Amino acid sequence: MRLVSEDGATALATISFDLTRLELPQESKDAVIAHVEATPIDGVEVAFSTDISQGVPEILGVGEAVGVALAAVVLVVVLGSLLAAALPIVTALLGVAIGAMAMLSFSGLVQMASVTPILGVMLGLAVGIDYALFIIYRHRKQLLRGMEPIDSIGLANGTAGNAVVFAGTTVVVALLALGITGIPFLGLMGVAGAVSVAVAVLIAVTAIPALLGLAGRRIVGRRALARAAAAPAAAATAPAVRPMSTPRAVLSALLAVAVLGTIAIPSLSMRLGLPDGGSEAADSTAYRAFTLTEDAFGAGANGPLLVTAALPEGLDEDAVVEQQLVVGRELAAQDDVVAVAPIAVSDDRRLAAFQVLPAEGPNSESTEALVRELRALPPIDGDVRLGVAGQAASNIDISEGLADILPTYLAVVVGLSFIIMVMVFRSLLVPLIATGGFVLSLLATYGAVTAVFQWGWFGELLGVPQPGPILSFLPVILVGILFGLAMDYQLFLATGMREAYVHGAPARLAVAQGFRAGRSVVIAAALIMIAVFAGFIASDSVIIKAMGLGLSLGVLLDAFLVRMLLVPAIMHLVGRGAWWLPRWLDRILPDVDVEGARLERRHPHA
Repeated sequence: MRLVSEDGATALATISFDLTRLELPQESKDAVIAHVEATPIDGVEVAFSTDISQGVPEILGVGEAVGVALAAVVLVVVLGSLLAAALPIVTALLGVAIGAMAMLSFSGLVQMASVTPILGVMLGLAVGIDYALFIIYRHRKQLLRGMEPIDSIGLANGTAGNAVVFAGTTVVVALLALGITGIPFLGLMGVAGAVSVAVAVLIAVTAIPALLGLAGRRIVGRRALARAAAAPAAAATAPAVRPMSTPRAVLSALLAVAVLGTIAIPSLSMRLGLPDGGSEAADSTAYRAFTLTEDAFGAGANGPLLVTAALPEGLDEDAVVEQQLVVGRELAAQDDVVAVAPIAVSDDRRLAAFQVLPAEGPNSESTEALVRELRALPPIDGDVRLGVAGQAASNIDISEGLADILPTYLAVVVGLSFIIMVMVFRSLLVPLIATGGFVLSLLATYGAVTAVFQWGWFGELLGVPQPGPILSFLPVILVGILFGLAMDYQLFLATGMREAYVHGAPARLAVAQGFRAGRSVVIAAALIMIAVFAGFIASDSVIIKAMGLGLSLGVLLDAFLVRMLLVPAIMHLVGRGAWWLPRWLDRILPDVDVEGARLERRHPHA
C-alpha cells in the first residue's frame, strides 16, 4: 500500500497499540498527540484521524446553556415568577451533577463510551426540569385557590409527585431494557441514563417540597394572586367546556397521520453505521485528516479492509507465497477493489493477512456491498477460507446486530408499558391508541433524522458537513427514551380524561375536560424538553448532535402531533368504547391511582 502520495505532498503514518480500540485508554491517545505536537517539523502540517483525536466531548457548552435559558423562559411564562422558575433549574442542575459524578466515578472500573455521560446529562436536565415543573405547577394552582402552603405541598406531592414517580419509573424501565440488546456499551448507556432519571425523580419528590416549604406563598407572584382573587367573577362568565365536533376530530386525525406519514418516508431508506472523520466538524483535526487522506490516496484509504485467509496445514514457505498470490488475485478481481497487499503470515503459516483498499470510504454503500461479497465467497483453491475485518466490517456487524435486536427491544418495552397502562387507565383501547401513536411519531423521527444526516437536508445549517449513514445505536436509544417520555405526556392527559369520565361526564365531554386540564403543563413540559435537547445539536460531536436532534424532534412530533392532536381526536371518535374493559379483566387488575385522585377527594382542603 502507498504511504506517500504520488505528488509527494502527503504521507500516512500508522501507530500500533498493544490494546484493542475499545480498551485503549484516552491517556494513550492524548500522549501520542502531545508527542507529535511537541516535536513539530517546519513546513509539515499534522492531522490526527478520528480514532486518535476523538476524546471525551464537552459535557456542557454554549448550546446547552442556551437550551437551559430557553427552558427558563418557558418556566417564567408558565409559573409566573422568577422564584418558581428558578427552582426546577437549580434542582435539575443539582441532579445532573450528582448523576454525572456517579457515572464518572465508575469510569475507572467500567469501560464506557465517551458519550455515555452526555446522555445522562441530557436526560437529567430535561426530566429534572419537567418533573419539578409538574409538582410546582400543581402546588401553585392550589395556592391560587386559597389552600394553605403546607397542606398544598403535601397534596401536590401526593398527586403530581406520585405521577412523577410513575412516569420516571417508566423511563427507567425503558432505559434499563437496553441491556437486552447484548451490546455492553449500549447497556451501560441505558444504566447511565436510568441513574440520571432516578436521581431527578428523587430530587423532585424530596428537595422540591422542602424548597417550596421555605418559599411559602412567595412562590406565587402578586399579580397571580390578584388575578386569582378576581377569578370567581371571571369564572361565572367563562365559556363551558364543549367536546370537539366529529368532523373536526376526523380532520385532526387524518391531518396528524398524513403529516407523520410524510415525514416518515425517508426512514424507508435509512442505513446504519458508525461515524468516521468525514462526519466530524469541518474545523476539526479528524475531518482534516479524513479529507487529506481521501484527496491524496482515494476515499478507500480511510477505511481499508483486513482480510484473513486460513491456509492448509503443512505448507512450506514457497507454498505459502503461492497461496498468497492465488488469494490476492481473487481479492483483486472483486468489484470496487482498488488494491490488495499481503501484510503478514502467522508463525505457524496457518493464517495470512491482506490489506484490501476499497474504491470508496468505510461508510459507503459500495464498501458495505464489498464486505458482504468477500464474506460470501466460497473457499479459494478448495480449502482457503476468508475472513473480513476492519472499520467497515465492524460497522456492518454492529449495525446488523442492532437492527436485528431493535424489533425485540421495541416489543419488550412497548409490551411492558402496555400492561402498565392497562392497569392505570383500566382500558384496552387507550393504551392501544397511545402505543400506535408512539410508533407513528417514532417512524417520523427516524425519517427526519435520515433526511438530515443521510440525505444531507439542512446539513449546512445544522453543522453536518458530509451526509452518511445514521448512527447505528441511535434508533435503539430513541426507542427507549422517547417511549418513556411519550407515556409521561399520555399519563398527564389521559388520567384527567378518565377522572372526568368516572365522575359521570359523557365520554366525549370527558376527553375535552381532561385535555383542557392537562394541556398547559404538557405543552410547557414538551417545550422545555425540546429546548434542552436542541441545545446539544450545537455540539461538535456528530454522535451528540444526532442524539440531540433525534430527541428534540421526537418530543416535538409526539407531544404536539400525537398527544395533543391525534390521541384526543381518536378518543373522541371511539367515544365510550375507549374505556371498555372486559369484566373478568377488571376484577383481577389492581386499582392503580397514579395521580392520587382518591387522596385529593379525601383531602379536607381540596
